[in-house]
Amino acid sequence: MNWREIQTSSHDDILTWATNQPWAQAMAACNQDRGWHAEGDVWTHTKMVCNQLPMLDEWPALDNRERILLLFTALLHDAGKPLTSQVDPATGRITSPKHAIKGEHLARFVLRDLDCDLTIREEIARMVRFHGRPAFLLEKPEPSHEVASLSWLVSNRLLYLFALADTRGRASTETSRPEENLHIFRLAAEENDCFDHPYPFASDHARFLFHRQEHPSLHYIPHVDHRCTVTMLSGLPGSGKDSWLAAHRPDLPVVSLDDLRRQLDVNATDDQGEVIQAGRERCREHLRAGRSFAFNATNLLRQTRRAWIDLFADYGARIEIVYIEPPLPVILARNARRSNPVPERVILRLAEKLEPPTLSEVHDVVITTGTSSES
Repeated sequence: MNWREIQTSSHDDILTWATNQPWAQAMAACNQDRGWHAEGDVWTHTKMVCNQLPMLDEWPALDNRERILLLFTALLHDAGKPLTSQVDPATGRITSPKHAIKGEHLARFVLRDLDCDLTIREEIARMVRFHGRPAFLLEKPEPSHEVASLSWLVSNRLLYLFALADTRGRASTETSRPEENLHIFRLAAEENDCFDHPYPFASDHARFLFHRQEHPSLHYIPHVDHRCTVTMLSGLPGSGKDSWLAAHRPDLPVVSLDDLRRQLDVNATDDQGEVIQAGRERCREHLRAGRSFAFNATNLLRQTRRAWIDLFADYGARIEIVYIEPPLPVILARNARRSNPVPERVILRLAEKLEPPTLSEVHDVVITTGTSSES
């Protein structure tokens, strides 16, 4: 089954297909703590959640895209548990720390293999990543900040609906976070005007500063006077970053880490300290001059991007990220045609770990497959 077929398949047919997938079989073999999940293994719980979705009062009003998004969030929300579950030797209790993070990466892998549309793939992956947040809202020091922040990563409305199904799709004997908590999450999102759309910050810069916690007020109105714009490229080797720049930002000067490696005669597998230092100095030259430029590197991990974003923000730049991801076979074929290709195993390993950018990081994000029909 591929994504095109999934979009026209019934709820039951998709669930039947999923049952035979290796990630589902891994969940079926993974026990859960009976205090929270008296129904048993992870796959049993997953099927119960899937079957709760059509029973939601809001289900008839959802369009097909939203239903598929919720169904695949349900199928994959606990797929990280087989990778993270552990038994406390003292108490015998089972926990699965950070299973949502592992699940996000696994969801991305599964959906990529199905040839899922890039945009909806990332929506589902983020839903998997944050699926447990509504139940814990009252444990946050600033609940209004939590719902506002989440609204720029996922749809709070769909997150709430999934959380209802997740709560109802179990046979818990120790439920300490009742369904009422989820209704409080909905009320908080509605009161902060971010239940069915992102929180309306005063400007992109206000959102940027909020997520960086430089001005953690939802109502802060900053003075906006950017000295320049930095266009930050992000994508696997062979994704077409140079081609995108040539087509869409042809007049921008470019700081390219690949170019610096060649100039410094540093191999991609060598220590990159000298390359990074040279790249930062080249960026500073443009930033000090107030000159817009492009920064071209893989920039696949949020932590890696953050270090560069901090540099650009220190100089008052407006920052946009362009994330490019054609289908993986296209990337591998392009890379193979290079005069100095990156080892295929390296690209595959990077693809497993990558974290596409979100609007919680910068002023603007463009996500594209790099085809000529996209901007």
